[in-house]
Amino acid sequence: MLRHLQQNYYKKIDFIYIDPPYNTGSDGFVYPDSFEYDDETLKNMFGLNDEDLARMKSIQGKSTHSAWLTFMYPRLYLAKKLLTDEGVIFVSIDDNEQANLKLLMDDIFGEGNFVQSFIWHKKTQPSFLSKEVANIHEYIVAYRKNKSLKLKGGTTDPNKLVELLNISNPVSKRVLNKDDVVIKNGEFTGKLATGEYGNNKLSIILLKDVVVKSGKPMDDLILEGRFKWAQSTIDEAIDNGGNIEIKSIKTLRPTLDKNSQKINIKPPVSILSKKLDDIPTNTDATNEIKKLFEGVSIFTNPKPSELLRYLIESKTFSDKNAKVLDFFAGSSTTADAVMQLNAEDGGNRQFIMCTLPEKTYTVNSNGKEVPTKGGKAAYDAGFKSIDEISRERIRRASAKIQEEAEDLPENFDGGFKHFRFVQPNKDTLDQLEFEDAIQQDLFDDMISSFSSASLNLDGEASGFDTILQTYLVKDNYPFDVQMDMLDIVGVDVPYVNEQRIYIITNNWEAAHTRELVNAIGTGKLIVQTIVVYGHTISMESLRELEIALKQLEQSVDMQVRY
Repeated sequence: MLRHLQQNYYKKIDFIYIDPPYNTGSDGFVYPDSFEYDDETLKNMFGLNDEDLARMKSIQGKSTHSAWLTFMYPRLYLAKKLLTDEGVIFVSIDDNEQANLKLLMDDIFGEGNFVQSFIWHKKTQPSFLSKEVANIHEYIVAYRKNKSLKLKGGTTDPNKLVELLNISNPVSKRVLNKDDVVIKNGEFTGKLATGEYGNNKLSIILLKDVVVKSGKPMDDLILEGRFKWAQSTIDEAIDNGGNIEIKSIKTLRPTLDKNSQKINIKPPVSILSKKLDDIPTNTDATNEIKKLFEGVSIFTNPKPSELLRYLIESKTFSDKNAKVLDFFAGSSTTADAVMQLNAEDGGNRQFIMCTLPEKTYTVNSNGKEVPTKGGKAAYDAGFKSIDEISRERIRRASAKIQEEAEDLPENFDGGFKHFRFVQPNKDTLDQLEFEDAIQQDLFDDMISSFSSASLNLDGEASGFDTILQTYLVKDNYPFDVQMDMLDIVGVDVPYVNEQRIYIITNNWEAAHTRELVNAIGTGKLIVQTIVVYGHTISMESLRELEIALKQLEQSVDMQVRY
């Protein structure tokens, strides 16, 4: 799937998160990529050049980890191509491959683009069954395309009062302008006498008597104390709209109210835990899944959506239209997190979830379906493949968000489109080999042959939908490309990106050609290319369309595809 996204989403993805198989030796690492191909085939499959291919093949056979490394290399290589120049990728991993993953990503993304190996506390308590070191963490390795990228870990209140004293600083003198100071919230009237205020190492010495009326001093305050800011820094803060507040006349400890409208961004910390950032654990993630699926733990070892929210927001806090990709989608926690963020801040982030239709069962020698060890709960609940869980998680998470949100943004979109990558059956492919118009008439409909029903897939996609989407991908359009449906003498004709038309119909005749060409010739339609599905249009109709287009003043490219 990554290979098919290369042209459609080249340098268009802002954030990638993946949780690949960890290669623990017992996690059912069942992605046995076969690399028994010649070099040219490999280069075409993964878009590699000679140097990249040599690097990938050099990994094979080096150690017991080589199968996993060889599996990961082309996927990470293609992922880099999808990232924007400001993009970032996060990869979850455990100790088995963390060191190898770091070296692999150094090679692909560049050592200088390493962000951090974040440590996620997946448990609050270790397992009492551990025979050696009790493991309570995993890693999330992060890389960026651009060294200047800054991630957000949180925000600080820009108007939080700033203490101006620090016990480790030496005693020094500062002058606080009378116009910038408020004492005791404006409630104090009287005289502050020269002397020491407070009785510890943060005490303040007032060097000159000051009269105060309704909290405003009549003279500047000249103070001695352990100030952590220089006089120039205090003055600059005041010039930028701040003011000094003294809450107590017993201590005279000054604080600064910045009165700032600017949000202060804190960088993320290297440890992601409940204690530091309220990041949930594996147990929390399992409970989250159970709540969505009527108490059934339908997916093993899920990640908590709050963890993904934290990571996604670290990159997209300033770009709420970001595109988010997860190509080991599993239970689609990433999609859930994106929808939660959009519901919270009114963003229009989009997600692309990719997953294999990995079965939750095997078939034994008697032809009976037997649930896998990790897939029994899902199988018993009626889910026969991981992608079914993934789609249902998105539906249920979307419904939950809409049900619980007190004030849902008007632009919130909890829906999604579902695309499959399938290989048509042999009978359909055999029919497509006949390109002669007379032979084509032997077959009822070479459009409906590609519907979900004809391909033995669940869903409601028509053959028209399947062919059109296949062409859009081939022509490098993203999944959300702008498209209008034209009515040409009763035939639906997709008009894409205000430049390209697709003719996919059994009913194209001379009248359709006349109306379409007339619309182009009179300037009602701006068309650069017309793509025709050649299996269902007669040679005569194709010839008429070709001749009519050549008579136009403007050039229109006509492509006939079989």
